Amino acid sequence: MKPEDFDDWVRSELAAVETALDSLVPADPPAGLGDAMRYAVLDGGKRLRPLLVLAACEAVDGQSAAAMRAAVAVELIHAYSLVHDDMPCMDDDALRRGKPTVHVKYGEAQAMLAGDAMQALAFEVLTPEQGVAPALQAKLVGLLARAAGHEGMAGGQAIDLASVGQRLDEAALRDMHRRKTGALLRASVLMGAACGAVTSTAWQALADYGAAIGLAFQVVDDILDVTQESETLGKTAGKDLENNKPTYVTVLGMAAARRHADELREQAHAALQRSGLARTHRLAWLADKVVDRHH
Repeated sequence: MKPEDFDDWVRSELAAVETALDSLVPADPPAGLGDAMRYAVLDGGKRLRPLLVLAACEAVDGQSAAAMRAAVAVELIHAYSLVHDDMPCMDDDALRRGKPTVHVKYGEAQAMLAGDAMQALAFEVLTPEQGVAPALQAKLVGLLARAAGHEGMAGGQAIDLASVGQRLDEAALRDMHRRKTGALLRASVLMGAACGAVTSTAWQALADYGAAIGLAFQVVDDILDVTQESETLGKTAGKDLENNKPTYVTVLGMAAARRHADELREQAHAALQRSGLARTHRLAWLADKVVDRHH
């Protein structure tokens, strides 16, 4: 597959995701809540999680309409988590996706409510009156809820906050990021796969792929936090170091962190080969993009 073909696919899918978000995130909730929600999720971000959903759906020849709803839902969960993560009670950041964070623009109370509303909207999107079979709705809801809750993202955030100023070994750091970042990326892959019919072997291989790139994403994030400027990242650079948080760079060192990212990339590619699926080229490209990115 040529790089330009992948780029064309990304542009096409990102446009479709943006259109779906625009249509499904309402502007009319009361007291300006809709404005804060739309500000938080539209016109920004890499949209990696939706792309993983759509690429996994393609790999299993799944239902594209259901996959698009899953793509929107996982992006809503991701965006809500960023809104809350940026608030003063957590990471206290003023810049996200190259613009002021939601609580800076709309106030802390409105930011909290916008995050709450986007979380609920994600599950509403997954449970339409028609178009997605009830069994598939239940599967998608279960995958997303487990990835976002105490076993996944929220649990990882709790460990992250409790780890400020603490010394963590690699195993503890891996567990934190497997939950905080990796769980939602892994769920994105599996939600796409759930939209089609897959063998147990393929399902496990895709789960392994998602786990590998989920961790690789965080390793690279930690590297970029100390090697790139805020203008490139679209968020405040050096924030983890400033907050005295353990990262893959502080625990392993820069060179070892880079090697680990490459090892995880190889694990992701190996998992795709084990899957037995013929159309995993877009997932393979996304694994490379995760590791080779500069922001």
